[in-house]
Amino acid sequence: QVQLVESGGGLVQAGGSLRLSCVASGRTFSSYAMGWFRQAPGKEREFVAAISWSGGSTSYAASVKGRFTISRDNAKSTVYLQMNSLKPEDTAVYYCAAGAYSYISSQYDYWGQGTQVTVSS
Repeated sequence: QVQLVESGGGLVQAGGSLRLSCVASGRTFSSYAMGWFRQAPGKEREFVAAISWSGGSTSYAASVKGRFTISRDNAKSTVYLQMNSLKPEDTAVYYCAAGAYSYISSQYDYWGQGTQVTVSS
């Protein structure tokens, strides 16, 4: 069993930066790939980024590639999402998830409660 708690969301102006964190409980964090997804009002949840269990592989949605960076610290059971050059269309609730290394949400077994990111124009 893995419990995930996100933090770091907030209100930022366009062009600004935020770093999201997701802390996992349980002793098996390092055996899971981790992903970040987001859901904007009235839209479906969408993939943002994923990182393999070792951190050796990462993948990104085309809309965030070059602006967002996913990383993890297995010693701290934490995954991060550094978000730079934020745009109003990045506004959403951001969720971290633990599971298989995938861009498909159903491949993830555990989910956090989400953290709100709002980017003003």
